Amino acid sequence: MKISQLAEATGASPRALRYYEEVGLITASRLSNGYRDYDETAVQTVELIRSMLDSGLSSDIIKLILPCTGDAGPTGDCEGIGRQVLTLREELTSKLEQISLTRNKLDEYLQSEMGLVAKPSTTHKP
Repeated sequence: MKISQLAEATGASPRALRYYEEVGLITASRLSNGYRDYDETAVQTVELIRSMLDSGLSSDIIKLILPCTGDAGPTGDCEGIGRQVLTLREELTSKLEQISLTRNKLDEYLQSEMGLVAKPSTTHKP
């Protein structure tokens, strides 16, 4: 799949995809014309990368975690990064709790000041 197709499938810009490749998060083979050619697993990988970046993880950390994910099973030093991943998970849990508290305060405001009732979120349960 060409870079434009991967961009369309994932919502990532071609520039972002080139960056992911440059820092070693994804790989692409090259066609005879020099164009990048991504395999079908690239869609899932890019979606995971974007999710991790959106959660505040750095590309360096993601590069360590990626080989330990996926259907093919671990291909890197997954035991060696266990503590780092555990710390990151705890930090994310703390952020989620803070976001939940903030959302609750906003709901209280909407209810008391504006008479609006916010619908409860069904996408996340801390």
